[in-house]
Amino acid sequence: MKRSWIETFSESIGLISKISDRPDWSEEFAMEGPRELYKYPEPSEWDDFMELDSQSWPEKKERHYSIVPTTCFNCESACGLLAYIDKDTNEVRKFEGNPHHPGSRGRNCAKGPATINQINDTERILYPLKRKSERGSGEWVRITWDQALDEISEKIAASLKKSKEKVVYHVGRPGHEGYAERVLKAWGVDGHNSHTNICSAGARTGYALWHKYDRPSPDHTNAEVILLASSHLETGHYFNPHAQRIMEGMMKGAKLIVIDPRLSNTASMADEWMPTYPGSESAVFMSMAKIIIDEEMYDRHYMENWVNWDEYLKNLHPNDPVEFDQFIKRLNEEWAEYTPEYAAKEAQIDAEQIVRVARIVGKAGSKLSTHVWRGASIGNLGGWQVARTLHLLNVLTGSVGTEGGTSPSEWNKFHPKFFDTPPSPDAWNELAWPKEYTLNHYEMSQILPHLIKDGRGSMDVYFTRVFNPVWTFPDGFSWIEMLSDAEKVGCHIALTPTWNETAFFADYVLPMGHASERHDLNSYETQSGVWIAFRQPVLREKARRDGKEVEFTYEVNPGEVWEEDEFWIELSWRIDKDGDLGIRKHFMSPYRKGEKINIDEYYQYIFENTNGLPETAEKEGLTPLEYMRKFGAYLVDSEVYVKNEDSISDDVMNSATVKENG
Repeated sequence: MKRSWIETFSESIGLISKISDRPDWSEEFAMEGPRELYKYPEPSEWDDFMELDSQSWPEKKERHYSIVPTTCFNCESACGLLAYIDKDTNEVRKFEGNPHHPGSRGRNCAKGPATINQINDTERILYPLKRKSERGSGEWVRITWDQALDEISEKIAASLKKSKEKVVYHVGRPGHEGYAERVLKAWGVDGHNSHTNICSAGARTGYALWHKYDRPSPDHTNAEVILLASSHLETGHYFNPHAQRIMEGMMKGAKLIVIDPRLSNTASMADEWMPTYPGSESAVFMSMAKIIIDEEMYDRHYMENWVNWDEYLKNLHPNDPVEFDQFIKRLNEEWAEYTPEYAAKEAQIDAEQIVRVARIVGKAGSKLSTHVWRGASIGNLGGWQVARTLHLLNVLTGSVGTEGGTSPSEWNKFHPKFFDTPPSPDAWNELAWPKEYTLNHYEMSQILPHLIKDGRGSMDVYFTRVFNPVWTFPDGFSWIEMLSDAEKVGCHIALTPTWNETAFFADYVLPMGHASERHDLNSYETQSGVWIAFRQPVLREKARRDGKEVEFTYEVNPGEVWEEDEFWIELSWRIDKDGDLGIRKHFMSPYRKGEKINIDEYYQYIFENTNGLPETAEKEGLTPLEYMRKFGAYLVDSEVYVKNEDSISDDVMNSATVKENG
């Protein structure tokens, strides 16, 4: 490794010692990936792990911990955490990474260990609260969970007997795999809403137009070229897991290209930084696509077999011969305007750089990993075209679903098998899906207050869950106006771990747990494989290890902090107290006939029906649920590539039907 002039100069004047005399082992011991973590407690030690208390130095004071795995809840990555619970005080002392988590592999960003600050926040909500005067007055009275469940369930039951569109669940951070959607189906309501249309619907639309699945899943580790339309090491959803794999790919020699007007830390380390003018990215990608076609760097075999070029010719050029070469000729004609000079003028960067980067991308072939999420795709008009044109580069190079390429998200995401699957509701909620917005890819939540103000509807019961539009949406005062009107929003329940501006206008504020205080199932497309992780309330698992019976999570959490999973079961049961709404049948235990399911049984069923997990657990002498409680995560499939080439059985084909819309 060449020494810098600063080192050489500092040595010459005696400012530092002769570090240049040290042998350079960097080439002989080149790093091609992450090294094994060390100094992590082995799972065999997790029931009673001892370390010296750093705050008692110089006295050697031993502290004994029960270590329980869970997952972080501070972004959508769901990285693994280990909670260190002091066995003397029964308090969580710290959080570290879980090395058995396939996505994060024991490594965390600063937000993971910071969970300790959240659970110890002196101003957090610890008990269920009910408004006692006007909305927004800030006056509350503490109530029991039974009172909250009884009163809210009565309101929902009364609404369901009149309509299927007036109970709405509005979520900001899901953090689970299909749980709330199943509950809403059991209630028979079209009531799901989300913040996605101001977050990521632009990128989602661009990807969905290619292959239905609306997220990319890049295999950065094995890529030869990594192309990011983002700022800092994947500022999309999966910062930490993707950041690790981007660095791994670069250690193996991959070139990094960053397209962003900001010189982020990542851009400063890139082989090519393209500071494009915001909104011009699609022009740059189309210029690259033209160069790849012009210089015949495209993957002919992939395009000829997996692109509907024949339908394109038949429909747009019916007089042309239906031949692949004719298709390429037509692309040349259609893309003629997207010259490097045109893109350079749009993006305000050098045309020479566009050509240079296009050739780097073209030569990567099937090992081109790409990603865009927010930024360029959501912050500009027509941003959906950024994702669409970026993925075009993957299609041209044949790097869709390949090792080192970019897969559809669905290939690398786990979908649980539920103990019961309610039918979809026979209703349409125009407050979420107004019919005039025919091309919206997700709920039009950003205009909800305006639709209500225009008399398009009202809500009897409105749940906001980890969702604070009064603060995060651009027109917060419209939300205040809506939430203050009891005729437009009959009852507002805020499910939140902390106070926020939206909860201030609720009728009930119900404290829901942080990462270490709740159950959730997590699975995200962070790599080429498929994994699941188990977010669990760590003090409940500690109590179980200690032989204590716990019925509900709020019995062991701080104060009476609960969790959505158990809350929804209990609420659903009470909504259908007479059994005449058909809801209770969707919450019956698969193990105890005629009885209500509990949270352990819910996850027991999923884990027993997870491919390979029962066999892996049996080797450890554990049930699948015990395995997930102990290790916190499981690798379902180590790698998934070219699923498009999987053959389809005759039985599947014979049972397939074509919908009216094609």
